[in-house]
Amino acid sequence: MKQIVVVGAGPAGMMAAIKAAENGAEVTILEKMKKPGRKMMITGKGRCNITNAADVPEIIRNIHGNGRFLNSSMRAFDNQDVIYFFEGLGVPTKVERGNRVFPVSDKAQDVVDAMVERLHELGVAIETDTAVKDILTQEGKAAGVRTKTGAIYKADAVILCVGGASYPGTGSTGDGYEMAKALGHFIAAVRPSLVPLVAEDEWVKDVQGLSLRNVRGTLRVDGEKVAEMFGEMMFTHYGVTGPIILSMSRTASEYLAEQDRFVELSINLKPALSEEKLDARIQRDFEKYQRKQLGNALVDLLPHKLIGPVLDSAFLAPDKPVHQITVEERHRLVEALQDLTLVITGTRPLAEAIVTVGGVSVKEINPKTMESKLVPGLYFAGEVVDVDGYTGGYNLQAAFSMGAAAGNWCVWND
Repeated sequence: MKQIVVVGAGPAGMMAAIKAAENGAEVTILEKMKKPGRKMMITGKGRCNITNAADVPEIIRNIHGNGRFLNSSMRAFDNQDVIYFFEGLGVPTKVERGNRVFPVSDKAQDVVDAMVERLHELGVAIETDTAVKDILTQEGKAAGVRTKTGAIYKADAVILCVGGASYPGTGSTGDGYEMAKALGHFIAAVRPSLVPLVAEDEWVKDVQGLSLRNVRGTLRVDGEKVAEMFGEMMFTHYGVTGPIILSMSRTASEYLAEQDRFVELSINLKPALSEEKLDARIQRDFEKYQRKQLGNALVDLLPHKLIGPVLDSAFLAPDKPVHQITVEERHRLVEALQDLTLVITGTRPLAEAIVTVGGVSVKEINPKTMESKLVPGLYFAGEVVDVDGYTGGYNLQAAFSMGAAAGNWCVWND
């Protein structure tokens, strides 16, 4: 019976342990936190977006950080396999907008509990409050791990699933990078993804808490469009967040890491209307409110908090009478409504990111088995690997697919 040590009890680690145990291995999970699945508990705003119901090529396209690396592992254990897996554990699922798959109960706790119960059924030992310091090798092969207290766990294979460096309160503190690096692995530069953006403009503080739906955000770097998303966003005291912002944040962080790059976010508040139709709409409102001041004539068109920033962007005075607005001024208003611009100066800290970009280089991992190409018997799965995707269930699917591959192959490989 093979002895397998899994380091980390997140989604990838628990899946790896389950698959290894199902294949007859004796498995021990070492988890530094007091309970397994801490980060899973906060995914999907506590509802746990376990996967996405799109086809596999579409999922891979939405894993923009080395998605093609997952071709083999995801086809071996795809999104339908994930759904069947959880439904087999008594966790029925449902599909929501954007093909997001959630448990019917809307409780991440149910997902974690089901995996933990399955681990117990299989006789997997889960040792919490146990932080691993380093991976041990013998004759160039993984032979076990040493904990920070000095305890040694011998193993025929080690699966490293300790997460990235985001949300350190859940146990993802980046220590996996150091363990992998100590064995000769290259660690791709780590930075935040799925993270709010920081804006230079002071007016965002005045509109904090305001949510916008059905808007188009465009990210520009040095005047060139580099990303675009349609959907929801929200203003905060430091800048912007929400689904479309988080999805573009990986691109933003990439350019912000370079020197002397000018990054802007353009918000089209009325993307469904052409310039001509929007101008006609404004003229109708002006006719309706022709005796009012400009600031009071936009109440049907904009949330109250945004009227000031939009007028400032158009260089228009809010107290100017509507009947005195010129055609040129009206055109400036149209432009401001469809190109409200913020200067982006940074992202929120890595600790606040949902996902970490970077990690153990995929060039040094067998994409079919998740085994290290440098250290036989050492496997990787989850966010410690340089793989990351958009929000929408893609990152958990990647973790489950990698975990399943590692858990299976660490037993099958001689």
